[in-house]
Amino acid sequence: MIKSERSKNLSLVIMAIAFVTFMYGTIKAIGIVDRTQVGTSDGIYTSYVTTSEEIQRKAHALTADCKSELCEVQALLDFATNIPYETKTFQRYSPQKTIQQNFGDCDDKSNLLISMLHALEKEAYFVLVPKHIFVIAAIDDIQLAKRKGLWINGKKYYILESTAKNSRVGFPLHYTLEEIDVIVEPFSNEKIEIDKLEYRL
Repeated sequence: MIKSERSKNLSLVIMAIAFVTFMYGTIKAIGIVDRTQVGTSDGIYTSYVTTSEEIQRKAHALTADCKSELCEVQALLDFATNIPYETKTFQRYSPQKTIQQNFGDCDDKSNLLISMLHALEKEAYFVLVPKHIFVIAAIDDIQLAKRKGLWINGKKYYILESTAKNSRVGFPLHYTLEEIDVIVEPFSNEKIEIDKLEYRL
């Protein structure tokens, strides 16, 4: 009788631990989804940015010889744009996988680029337009004075187009301002509140 009671109590403890573990996993998964997904007019966008050591090492290696912020950002952009643009499936790939397989679409290449920018502590955001995504970054360099940028609430950001091979920092905006669906902080996935949006010098 005592043995049976102990077995029953042990079973209850195991069930309680399993339930708590399940609830913790579920809550954690919901938190991850909240941090990686944002609603757009095209549906749900899922971010695959990373802070992995591999991507940090790659960003620092690519910019080791740079003496200016513009050089650093251009070096990262060059790396991303020279990965061939290709879509084989509707699956999204991590920045590490994009490097490994040496191809990616606008999502894959933009996630890689913005992850490397983050590794160098650059302020950068995703811009989502119909069926496309690109990156913008705040760069303070006199050499960019004659290049147009996207002004958000009075601050200038330069377009980085990861799908255009060998493109330069300050790529032209090929969309109307009305087509800009959302601008997203990539690591919190919070939409940027926009009071004023302009595209100009």
